[in-house]
Amino acid sequence: MSTFFVGEGNIGSAPEFQEFASGNDEPRRLLRLNVYFDNPIPREGSYEDRGGYWAPVELWHREAEHWSTLYQKGMRVLVEGRTVRDEWEDSEDNARVTFKIEARRVGILPHRVHSVVMRERSSEPTAAQNTEQASSPTSKPRKHRGQSPKA
Repeated sequence: MSTFFVGEGNIGSAPEFQEFASGNDEPRRLLRLNVYFDNPIPREGSYEDRGGYWAPVELWHREAEHWSTLYQKGMRVLVEGRTVRDEWEDSEDNARVTFKIEARRVGILPHRVHSVVMRERSSEPTAAQNTEQASSPTSKPRKHRGQSPKA
């Protein structure tokens, strides 16, 4: 059983990275986050949290190891994926059930972010190439839907 999920919350602990051997040359890579999805309600000039909850978030991706260094405890994130029922046994052999999020995307939101540093891309066009393309006679201005033609 799974349901589409989109939620905004805070990472509550340091990210966990794991690799698992697979039949291929490349191991499968997993990033686990523990996220508190809050429900802030305006009240008397501030906010009160009503109905928030913790959920484990799993992100399977080849870049999981790199991303484990980017995500940090306290960071605000937007998670998109699906909720999945997870059945397991505790240390006393009791059957337990919880829900986890299998994420497709985990976006960093700008709350409390001090700076962002981008790595260089070797395939990006230079400024001169961008200027050439913009002034090219073959480039046509785009018309947006709902925009009336200029008279």
